Amino acid sequence: MKAVELRDGVYWVGGIDWDLRNFHGYMTQRGSTYNAYLIVDEKITLIDTVKHYLKDELISRISSIVDPSKIDYLISNHVEMDHSGAIPHILEYCPKATVVTSPNGRRGLAKHYGEGWDFEIVNSGDTLDIGKRTLEFLLTPMVHWPDNMLTFSPHDRILFSNDSFGQHIASSERFDDQYPSDIIMEEACKYYANIVLPYGEQVKSELSSAGKLDFDMIAPSHGIVWRKHVAEIIGRYVKWSSNETSKKALVIYDTMWGSTAKMAGAVQSAFEEKGYSVKKMNLQKNHISDIMTEVTDSEFICVGSPTLNNNMLPTTAAFLTYLKGLAPKGRKGVAFGSFGWGGQSIGLIEKELAACGMEVLGSYKANYIPDEDTLIALKDKLKESI
Repeated sequence: MKAVELRDGVYWVGGIDWDLRNFHGYMTQRGSTYNAYLIVDEKITLIDTVKHYLKDELISRISSIVDPSKIDYLISNHVEMDHSGAIPHILEYCPKATVVTSPNGRRGLAKHYGEGWDFEIVNSGDTLDIGKRTLEFLLTPMVHWPDNMLTFSPHDRILFSNDSFGQHIASSERFDDQYPSDIIMEEACKYYANIVLPYGEQVKSELSSAGKLDFDMIAPSHGIVWRKHVAEIIGRYVKWSSNETSKKALVIYDTMWGSTAKMAGAVQSAFEEKGYSVKKMNLQKNHISDIMTEVTDSEFICVGSPTLNNNMLPTTAAFLTYLKGLAPKGRKGVAFGSFGWGGQSIGLIEKELAACGMEVLGSYKANYIPDEDTLIALKDKLKESI
C-alpha cells in the first residue's frame, strides 16, 4: 500500500476503514479513515497512528517511503484509540523513538498502554526541531478530550488538526478537490454535530488561536484533507460553534398506530404556515446521529411520542438522552403526542427538552385518534406561540 504525498516530504500514511458503520453510537454509512502523517526530515516524524486492526496498513504505507525503524518522533495529538491504537505496534519497530504529546496525553497514554515509553511533553507554544522544519504545538483541551492538541508545520503551511475539521469518509481520494464537496461538507457537519457540538466554547478558543497560524492546508485525523475549501470549512466551524440557527424546525417523532404521526403533520403545517423550513424525521426510519446533523442549524426541536407503559417510546427516550449529552444551545422545544388513558409521555418529553436547556413553547396532547378539528386546533395554537 502506497503513501500519498501532501507536500514535498509530507505524506499521508493512514488506514481506510471501508466497513465501519458504527462509531460509538454514530452511524458512519460512508466508513472512515484514520489519518496518520509522516514527515521526512533530518528527524523522521510520524503524527498519530490508526486503529489497532489497521496497523499493518499503516506499516505498509510508511515502508513505501522509509524504513519504520528510522522513525525518531511519534507525535500523539490525541489518546483515543482510533488515533493511538497502533502506537505500541509502531514502537516495536522503533523502540528508541520519542513519543511527543501533551501533559494529559502522557497521562492518558500511560493509562491505556502502561509505562515504559520515552516521552517529550509539550505545551502550547512549544516547538520541535526536526531539521529544516520546526513543528509548533497548540493544546486544545476538550475538543473533544482533555489531551487534544494540534501540530503545525510552518515550513509546509499544514495544520494537523486532530479531530477538528474531520469527517467520517472512507475514500481512496485524499483531497477535498478530488471528492464531491457537498458530501464532504455534509459529513463534516455530521461529525461536528455528533462529536464536537458540546464543546463550542472550546472550539471558539481553538479557532482564535489557530487563526494566528499561517496555513493553507488542514490535515485532520479522519476523512479528507482540506486544501481548496479551507476558508469555507473554517467558516462553517465559526457558525456551528456560535450555535447560529436558521429559520428551521425539526419534527422528530415515533408512533404506534399513526395518531402521533398525524400530530407530527399538524406540527409541520404550523411551521410551514409561519414561513419555516421544516424537516420531519420518524425515529423508526432515521438514525439519531443523522437527526443530530439536522439539529445543527434548527431553531425549533419538536419531539413527539405516544404513551407506552406510563412512559414515552424507547426510541424517543434514546434520542432525548443522546440530544441531552450533545447539549445544543439556544434552541426552542415543543412536545406532543397521543395517548389512550395515561398521557405521561408528553410531560416527560417536555421535562427532557427543558433539561437540554431549551425554552419549551408548549406541549400538545391528543386522546386516541385525533380528528381533523383536533389537528386544526393543535396547528392554530402552535402557530400563536411560534
